[in-house]
Parts: sequence; structure tokens; C-alpha cells
Amino acid sequence: MPQRIVVMGVSGAGKSSVGQALAAQLGAGFIDGDTLHPEANVRKMASGVPLTDDDRWPWLQLVGTKLSAGSHGGTIVACSALKRSYRDAIRTAAPDTTFILLQADRPALQHRLTQRPGHFMPASLLTSQLETLEELQDDESGLMIESTGGIDTTVEQIRRLLELEGATTAAS
Repeated sequence: MPQRIVVMGVSGAGKSSVGQALAAQLGAGFIDGDTLHPEANVRKMASGVPLTDDDRWPWLQLVGTKLSAGSHGGTIVACSALKRSYRDAIRTAAPDTTFILLQADRPALQHRLTQRPGHFMPASLLTSQLETLEELQDDESGLMIESTGGIDTTVEQIRRLLELEGATTAAS
């Protein structure tokens, strides 16, 4: 299993829930990337204003640093990592990071966003996130998975695919 994993995707994809459950099953540390945002970013998003790349760079560097420092059993971070350049910034500090892109259709995402009261990220920013999202490319370490079957099902699919990927790599 990879030692450094970013569970990524747009708001409402299940990053935090799946990341926590995956970390618990793997005995890894878990960090919710939202907790690493500076207060200025949180205020901006809470007011319905999308972050700019300039807002994100220091946060992404911190995500990479936290991944690199890691815990003994590995580290899983829930982080949107929507663009290739954002993932590259994380990989600068933690080059062996595996990215898991959680995907769901817009109605499911919208529904999930309305079911989490008190979160600073309003549902109104979903459109900007979907427009920003760049799927994983062939040369990036990671996988894409539908997160529509519930947390336990999604975590089990991720574990199976990571184990298969590890077996394939070991056989190469």
C-alpha cells in the first residue's frame, strides 16, 4: 500500500469521510486538508468566492509538507487537488504521493452538500470546482473511482485497486 495518499475531488465527493475510513482501515494518519487552509481562505470560500491559484499555493505546499512528514503507518490527506498543477505542487514535497480521485454526478454532489450544515464551503461553489477539475492523467500515480456506493463500499474498492496496483508494480 502507498505510504502517502491524497483523497481528492470536488466538494461533496466524500474526500473527508472516505479518507478517514480508509486511514482507519490501513492504520494510517488522517489529515483533513480543510483544516490546513489559512483563515483568509476559509472566509473567502464561506462568502461564496472561489479561491485563486495565489490563494491555494501556500495551502498546497503545506499539504505536501504534512504528507512528507507523515506518520509511521502512512498518511492520508483529504484535499481537493483539482488541477494537475496543484497535484504537482503537493508532489514537490511528497513525490511518492498516490492520488485517489472520487467522482460522483452533479445531483449526488449537490445533495451531499446540502446535507452538511455548518461547513464553510457553500454549495454555490460546486460549479466553479467542476469547471476547475482536471482528471488524473496517465503519468500520475493514482486512480479514479465512483464514490456513489457508500463509504464502506468506496473504501473497499480503493483498497482492492491499491492492492492490485501494488501487486502489478511488484511483478514488473
